Amino acid sequence: MPFKTLTIKEEVYKKLVAIKREDESFSDLLEKLSGKDIAILRKLRGSINIKEKDEMIKDIYKRREERRYE
Repeated sequence: MPFKTLTIKEEVYKKLVAIKREDESFSDLLEKLSGKDIAILRKLRGSINIKEKDEMIKDIYKRREERRYE
């Protein structure tokens, strides 16, 4: 199977690490994110108004980080 090297920004890398499961490779994660479910998410984007969105996102990332080191 051929491989490709990708260059991404550090902030993007950190985001991917935060959502990647421990038993999942980056290839698996990117394949999952590029699947047909992403089209559904794109359609939903902007359709929900969350008042405290930034706080909620920070909390999600904090909890994910905590789970990674358990």
